Amino acid sequence: MLTLPNLLTLSRIFAVPILVWLLWSPSPLDYLITFVLYSLVGVTDYIDGYLARAQGQISRLGQFLDPIADKIMVAAVIIMLVATRRVADEPEPVIAGLTIIPALVILLREIIVSGLREFLGPLNVSVPVSRLAKWKTTLQMVALGALILGGGFPSELWIHQVGVISLWGAAILTMITGYDYLRVGLRHMD
Repeated sequence: MLTLPNLLTLSRIFAVPILVWLLWSPSPLDYLITFVLYSLVGVTDYIDGYLARAQGQISRLGQFLDPIADKIMVAAVIIMLVATRRVADEPEPVIAGLTIIPALVILLREIIVSGLREFLGPLNVSVPVSRLAKWKTTLQMVALGALILGGGFPSELWIHQVGVISLWGAAILTMITGYDYLRVGLRHMD
């Protein structure tokens, strides 16, 4: 149970309150510290899965905790970036309002897919993570990282723009992969 992959997954869960605290009322330095922590947490997401497979330490606990760790980290960061207006930090108010849409799409998809997995679990139907879903996660991590880093360098608007464009890209992939999961789930509903 306390294998290195599981400990890395747990470290991501324990990092979430620290990320939230750093993003609560951030200064540019807080954003930079948050970016470093966020990047480390993101790397552990890759490493724990790699180690679990390479060392034959795939466990039920890890399979349970890994997606939860990802979802709570992403949800917490998105909520804090919206709360501190980093997601909507645009010079044009209309664009700023629209930038909330991809954040909502990502959060709603995570809730729907989690509910769908919970529904399909007792039916012994697994919905494996697709390659496109992994790309979605990567783009989402880049987007949130760029939005955090942009807070550390407020005069470098291009960093924020990379985050916003990546967030929209992640939202598009989120809708595609969410539809794929939903399509599988609908086949098992009466």
